[in-house]
Parts: sequence; C-alpha cells; structure tokens
Amino acid sequence: MKFPVLLPNIFNHPFTYESHFKLNVGDFVEVPFGNSKIIGVIWDRFEKNNSKKFKIKKVISKLDIPSLKKNTLDFLNWFSEYNIVPKGMALKLVLTSLGRPKSIDQKYYDEFVFNSQDSVVKLTSDQKKSLEQINNSNKKFNVHVLQGTTGSGKTFVYFEALKNVLAKGFQGLILLPEIGLTSQFEKKFTEFFSFKPAIWHSSITKKNKEIIWNGIINGKISVVIGARSSLFLPFKNLGLIIVDEEHDQSYKQDEGVIYNARDMAVSRASFEKIPINLITSVPSLETYENIRKRKYTFSKLEQRYLNASLPNYEIINLNLAKLQKQSWLSNEIIQKVNSHLKKKDQVLFFLNRRGFSPNVLCKKCLSSFSCPNCSINLVYHKSKNNLLCHYCGFKTSLNRSCSKKNNCDFIFSGPGVERILEEVKKNFPSKKIEIFSSDTMNKKNSREKLEKIINNEIEILIGTQLISKGFHFPNLNCIVVIDIDLSSNGHDLRGAEKNLQLYHQLSGRAGRTGQSSTVYFQTYNSNQRLISDITNKNPNIFLDKEIEIRRKNNLPPFQRFISLILTGENENKLEREAIKFKLYLKNKLIGKVLGPVSAPIFRLKKKYRIRLLIRGSKSLKLQKSLSALIAKYKFLPGIKLSVDVDPINFN
Repeated sequence: MKFPVLLPNIFNHPFTYESHFKLNVGDFVEVPFGNSKIIGVIWDRFEKNNSKKFKIKKVISKLDIPSLKKNTLDFLNWFSEYNIVPKGMALKLVLTSLGRPKSIDQKYYDEFVFNSQDSVVKLTSDQKKSLEQINNSNKKFNVHVLQGTTGSGKTFVYFEALKNVLAKGFQGLILLPEIGLTSQFEKKFTEFFSFKPAIWHSSITKKNKEIIWNGIINGKISVVIGARSSLFLPFKNLGLIIVDEEHDQSYKQDEGVIYNARDMAVSRASFEKIPINLITSVPSLETYENIRKRKYTFSKLEQRYLNASLPNYEIINLNLAKLQKQSWLSNEIIQKVNSHLKKKDQVLFFLNRRGFSPNVLCKKCLSSFSCPNCSINLVYHKSKNNLLCHYCGFKTSLNRSCSKKNNCDFIFSGPGVERILEEVKKNFPSKKIEIFSSDTMNKKNSREKLEKIINNEIEILIGTQLISKGFHFPNLNCIVVIDIDLSSNGHDLRGAEKNLQLYHQLSGRAGRTGQSSTVYFQTYNSNQRLISDITNKNPNIFLDKEIEIRRKNNLPPFQRFISLILTGENENKLEREAIKFKLYLKNKLIGKVLGPVSAPIFRLKKKYRIRLLIRGSKSLKLQKSLSALIAKYKFLPGIKLSVDVDPINFN
C-alpha cells in the first residue's frame, strides 16, 4: 500500500512511500531519503498530483511509539498555514527531540507522576473567588485570563486549578517566558504538589530531552514546565495549558520558525478541545481586546497576598540634582538607599542595558566601534574586557591605534549595568553586590546565586529586565530606576504597552512580604506620561486609551500585520529585488503592501535587510493568498525571505 509520509524538513508536502506494515495516520516511521534514513510521520493527506515520474521507495520500519493524535496533526497543519511555514518545519518542532525508542526504567518516571495531596497553601477569599471562576470555565475549550497585581498570589490559584485537572488523569503544560525562571519556579511547584515537573528548554541535555519526550507521549509525565518549544511536545492526554506572564515579549520566537507561543498555545488548546489559562498583571493589548469582546472569560485579584501593600512611588527630578561627571546616581538617591540598607532592606538598581557602555568613542579621532557584520555599535563589557555585538556574537579587544597619534583615547558614552556596578561599589563599599542579567543568570552557578539573593546574603542587585519576570525576593523593598527617560525613546508601535508592562512587573518585585517599600524614578522629565501610567493602580485605564488609539489608526489588534524581510549580501541587488517583489505582490495580494524600506538594523550577520509590511484583515485568507504568491515567486540566487506574522519587534 502507498502512504503519505511528512518529513521534518523544508517541504510543504508529504512524500509517497510503499509499505507492507499496517500503518495509520500519525504513526512514526523510518524511511530512506536521499542517501540517508529519516524519521517521519504518516500524514493525513497525500501530496497533490505530481506530473513528475519518480520511483516510490519503501518504508524501512514502524517505530514502537504511540501515534501523533489527529488533533495534534490538525494543529500542525493550521500552524503551518497561519505562520506561512512549511509543514515539514512545523513537524520538526515536534520531532526535534525524538530519539530511537529506548527501554527506560519506569522508576525514572515515578517522581514525575501526580499524587493527590492537600495543598500547603490556604487561599484567601479573593483567590477562592478567582479559582471558582477558572474551574467553571475549565471544562472544555475556553480561554480564561487571570489578572492580578504582582504578589497577589496568581500562581497558587492556577496551581489549584491545575490540580483539579491532574486529578482527572490529564497532563498539564505551564509555559514560562524565560529559562532563568525555571529553577525558582520548579522549587515552588514541587513544594506545592509534592511531585516533580519535567523541565523543558534549550539548555536541557539531548539525552534528558529524549527521555522526557518519550515520557510525555507515553503519558508517564504529568506536568511540563517549559519555554516556547514545549508547546510542541506530543502529549498523550493534555488537559490544561497555562501561559504565565502572557504579555511577555519573550513568547515571540523571532528566528528560524517564527511564531508567537502564546497565540499558538491558544490555538493548540482549541484543537485539543481543552481550556487554557492566561496569567498576567497587565494584559497584552490583544488579550485585553479579547476580554472586552468577551471572547475570553476573565477574573481579577485585587489584593496582594496576605494584604501586603503596594510599593510607594517617588520621583527624583535630575534637573534639580547636580550629578557629578560620569555619575548616574544623585545624592538624594544615595541617601534614600542608605536609609533602606540600615533597615536591612534589599536594594535593586534597574537599568535595561547589558555590559559597561553601549558606545565607545575616541575623543581624538572621533571614531567609534561598530560591528563589522551588523549596522549597530559594539557594547563594551568591562568584566571580559572586550567589545561585543549582542546580535551576531562578534567580539574584539578595546585596543586600537589612532589616526591622529599613538593609541586611541576612549570615552564611554552612556551606562550599562557594569558601569552602574562600579558607581554602586564606590558609594556602598561594604555591601555585597551582584549583577542580575542574562549574562550572569544563565550560568551553572545561577541557582546558587539565586538562593543567596533570596536569603538576603546579597544586599544590592543591579538588574536588567530579566529581574522583572516572576522572581520572588522577600527582602527587596527598594527599587531605583536609574533613568526612566531611556524607556521613552524610540518609535516602537508597542513601546508604551511594553514599558507599562515592564515597570508594573518591576515595581511588583518590591514589598511582597508586607513590608513598606518604595520605587524611585530618576528622570529629567518629571511630567512624563509613562510614570503616571505606571503609578496608577489600575493599568486598565491605560489599556483603554491605547486600544482606542490603535482602533482609530487601524493598528493591531484591529488589523493584521505581516513583516517580510528580504536579506542578501549585495545591497544594490537586494534593493532591486525588493522593488520587483513588491510590484509582483501589489496587484495580486488581498492586503496592502507597504515599503520597501531598509530595516532599522539594516545589516545583520553580514546580510543586508529590506522590509515590506503587509497589512490586511484578520483572516487566514491573507496568509493563504500571500503563501500561494510566495510559492510561485523565484527570488534571485543569494536572496532569502523571512516571514513574520503578527510581528512584535520591527528591527
């Protein structure tokens, strides 16, 4: 018999194979492909009639693994169409950790199996009310949004909701926006449930991924806590998806196969016919609009857990302070921080810039350091004594001969967290100080460092936006935003929304155990709207205003945007091809084509970049129309196209 086999590759169609095995849709098979062997899946439809004659090869073997379920296949087909991704690449997301079926000792999985025990946490009346609303909606496919200020105990509410689902024999998936969150979250989960979750992200070893993958498809693992990629695991009996910090921009995968994990999670829940809970302190505009339209059900926690008070806010007007040269901390802030330290409060200095300085300039020849591969400045990292590109990874030393005389005489323009570290050490020499960023917290000793922070062994933290994401530091009662004006710069469509979410999350790190806490904003613009939005206890007021602005201007979530990035090594050739491609699309596409324009980062990893923007109605017809046109267009050699449906960043 003939069978369609989809392979995890760039193909948008299955291949036809013969087999004497009894095969069903969803079965895993090993087949010859070229000169190699590859594992594929029996698909639910054959390749469309192909006039080319070819020899039909035979299936080598059927793997002893449970089949992919029909609803999973349906989801992958839809995922492919929505994101304009070849079906084979969608399948690759599922098969990425599939190894040869192994005999794995059942004892290995014992610690991952749900066991019903009484909760160690007693819910408040506010939490119980939200839990009741969630449980009422967790009976079939439904999207429920749980909104609550940071520290309101949202986690315990959805833990209880998950427990009810697990007790019925289902599996659960909890999505987190950052790898760095998993260690602290895993500990909280285990203390609550008395069994272990499987952890899934890019840093898990290949061997462990294979073991976990097999455990999930065989139903031997009850709960997975993971990053974006965990959404594509082949669950045997998935009963609930939870997306924590649903507003977080990190859910957007912007390399390789491009997709938004939050949106795809909602879609997978729809195909699985199961509920999904979105958890947030400030909803994304898309989620908020769906709440307004009553597509999503909604509950809200108004109070912090155990009635802990929200932090106070103070504005430090830098126009009135005379900062010393190459200084970023006002005398007023130093005094305020000293008073907190005397009370044994932990202190956080916040600046969302990695490294020592974002720009290095020679004051003699006036030349700066830029990346040879990308159209951006190199960032100086003093701890490593090198200049680094945060996009392509290029690095070089600071040494350079000057065109004027001898060696360059460098000045460092603008601060990064390493530079703030030096100033903090100078003003608080006796205190234990650590940087909290992706450069320091994704290392082997990060768990140990996290424990020291929690136990108040580290008195002062200097952090980037990573620290705003779900961490619980019981002694953190003072936060200093070094320069909030930096956040107001730029022309990002989503800039105001991102900043509101970031600073609400950040402020919520303070005062979580009931002690008095304060967030200080250093600014040269004390009347700016951003601060008033952040300090407002009801972020929905801002969201209502922002929704109306988007509506009037036909911006997302009221229209669909699709970003098309053309890349190539020859700038002139790329520009000509972009114009030609736009003319090809213009009269055939059901949406409007804008551009072409140079991408803000015009050169990335040695490739020039030009962007077209498609805007149209929120209908799958737009993607289908664009996909068909792209399939027929022949790009010049060396030019590649990247498609981003519902872009978040426009770099």
